[in-house]
Amino acid sequence: MTELLASSDDGRPITALDEGSGPNLLVVHPGGGDVTTWDSVTRYLSDDFRVVRIRRRIYVPEADIALPHSMTVEAADIVAVAGLLEPPVLLVGHSSGAVAALEAALLAPSAFAGLFLYEPPMPTKELVAGTAGARARAAFDRGDPVEAMRIHMRDIVRMPANVVDAMFADQHVRAAFSAYAAAQIADNEAIDALGVGVDRFATLEIPTTLIEGDLSPAHLRERLADMAAALPNARSVTLSGQGHIAQLNAPDTLAETIRDMAGQIFHL
Repeated sequence: MTELLASSDDGRPITALDEGSGPNLLVVHPGGGDVTTWDSVTRYLSDDFRVVRIRRRIYVPEADIALPHSMTVEAADIVAVAGLLEPPVLLVGHSSGAVAALEAALLAPSAFAGLFLYEPPMPTKELVAGTAGARARAAFDRGDPVEAMRIHMRDIVRMPANVVDAMFADQHVRAAFSAYAAAQIADNEAIDALGVGVDRFATLEIPTTLIEGDLSPAHLRERLADMAAALPNARSVTLSGQGHIAQLNAPDTLAETIRDMAGQIFHL
């Protein structure tokens, strides 16, 4: 594994992990963690593909997060890394990383041969964080990152309250969530700042595969259906028995779904 270095529009150095060889997959990881959350999926793909995982600037350890954070900035970072790769490039995004990937595709559609998007929480008909986001920000600003992330998981992701309570009973889970609270809250705010509606994607002709889990929160599946209707060249795939974290629970299944789209894009 090596590391790529790009410079984004604002001069910030952007790094990405680079491993494997073959057609290019550019991966944008989800919120709530860092680039390592896709380690297992990468292992299933790197024998046949060059897998480049961008380190999202707000999730780099000890990141200096400029507020308000913007998806436009993230889109520019993605395009900058894509510029280091020989085309064609399949852009893979997960959760808020998939939102950033969509914005990158709008910014530079010719940079990408295809999009693979796993449950992007787009504000299609309503905001994603809304008033819960304001409560999460207030909790974080008063020095309670654990409560901020509890609000995020329960009221923004909309996991069942009893499941969230069980998760947060573990001190290691609380510590892990706290480490990324600043980035996650900024991430939520950046998504809501896009505003409600997705009509701007009607001209995005890039072949797109939209992924959902049949166990995922209903609002994520509804938002995905809205994106499927908005994008002119999209298909939807449902992962049976999976929710929003198949990269952890079923990395082989997720990798095979990526491999299937890559075969179509790269004519393998």
